[in-house]
Amino acid sequence: MLAQFVGPSIDWWALTPWLIMLGGGLAILLVGALTKPWGKGLYGVAASVVAIAAAVVAIIQWGQIGDEGETTLVGGALRYDQFTMLITIVMCIAVIGASLLTSDYLRRDSADAPELYGLYLMSAIGGAVMGAANDLIVLFLGLETLSIALYVLAASNRRKAESQESGIKYFVLGGFASAFLLYGISLMYGATGSTNLSKIFAVLDQGDIPLGDNKALLMAGIALLLVGLAFKVAAVPFHMWTPDVYQGSPTPVTAFMASAAKAAAFAAMIRVLTYGLANRVEDWRPVVWVLAIATIVIGSILAAVQTNVKRMLAYSSISHAGFIMVGIEAATDEGTAASMFYILVYAVLVLGTFGVVTAVGRTGDSAHELADYDGLAKRSPVLALMMSVLLFAQAGIPLTSGFIAKFGVIVAAIDSDSYAIAIVALLASAIGLYLYLRIMVSMYMKDGSASADKPQVGGYTWFVIGAAVLFTLAAGMFPGWLLDLAKDAVPSLLPG
Repeated sequence: MLAQFVGPSIDWWALTPWLIMLGGGLAILLVGALTKPWGKGLYGVAASVVAIAAAVVAIIQWGQIGDEGETTLVGGALRYDQFTMLITIVMCIAVIGASLLTSDYLRRDSADAPELYGLYLMSAIGGAVMGAANDLIVLFLGLETLSIALYVLAASNRRKAESQESGIKYFVLGGFASAFLLYGISLMYGATGSTNLSKIFAVLDQGDIPLGDNKALLMAGIALLLVGLAFKVAAVPFHMWTPDVYQGSPTPVTAFMASAAKAAAFAAMIRVLTYGLANRVEDWRPVVWVLAIATIVIGSILAAVQTNVKRMLAYSSISHAGFIMVGIEAATDEGTAASMFYILVYAVLVLGTFGVVTAVGRTGDSAHELADYDGLAKRSPVLALMMSVLLFAQAGIPLTSGFIAKFGVIVAAIDSDSYAIAIVALLASAIGLYLYLRIMVSMYMKDGSASADKPQVGGYTWFVIGAAVLFTLAAGMFPGWLLDLAKDAVPSLLPG
């Protein structure tokens, strides 16, 4: 009877990475709750432990990449394939970067918040589950695990009203988005009789015959699923929460959101659209086309008129979401691979960028106006140079990972005859270049105030920024290995 309830034996080795993150997150939350306020030195120790644990998980996943075949876990609710492994590695990289930035941030501000480390791990588990989900209910559970931790992280700075405000806004709007997604899941079940993506594909592969009178339910379900997922990737017009939440959250938390949360949301979108709904491309592709164009254009234009750097980068992240959607809209293996590559490089790129923003923010994490970057090249030339490399990469300048990423999605759009969206993406890249040049002009061509101090950059922050810059240049000059990883992950998405 017990065996019948549990079902087939569980592949515990495949679940090990997530169990390590779960155990580490629970342990840190428990220790933080039962101990006195931590000293500054303990934050460095905690960050190192979390980073090492995440690195171990990433190494385990990396070692399994390239193994033949794939499998389903927990009664077919999860898929364990190269796509899952890559997304889990991205989650681990985000945890490592955010934890190290948080250590220097907490010591600088003399804050007591050990729970941040545990929440990073909990949120990362949700993101990894979203990437592995083979069932819409499991996808929803992963999304909520990711989101609830992020709501708390956004409001974690109890000294700043802006942080509390960002947490509340994110929670309220996120709740609406989750409701849309859950309603969409229920309609998909009503139309197909299942929430399992493999079974949904099998039903839809038979055409309209098995749907009968439920075709309207299917179309409504697809629409509501797209609304929920579009909110999580910050696609226009569901982007309203992004600037305020990015600006009000502690900067290391913003770095984690921009890296892990965006990667997880796009992983879920790719799973649902290119796997479960692979044979209904004509239904969702026009919607993604409109969302991608609106997201690229509005994100780029609004980013260019901001004066707060965190808001600039928030709108910039919206624009980048549009570029990733360009690859998804192509509805081809090449387009999906290009989007995967974009997700991988952007996750690292944005960690380094917000690492610089964390350092420039100084004590109190409030120096984020464009004027605060005036004369940065004189006060900290190495920091300004690293920021310039990261900004050039976001603009898509050659010899950086950003150029390869943007080039890939635009080529995929052209190959699929989506010429209009390719032209819009090219024009938006020019607008984005103006945005990033504004920051560089402030750093190199303007004089800062006489009272401006040299940013005090901790060792962990230097490590995160330096690693991001090296990766950005390496992936831009020698992108073949990463492109191959992204391409190899695509076949595992195709229903067998």
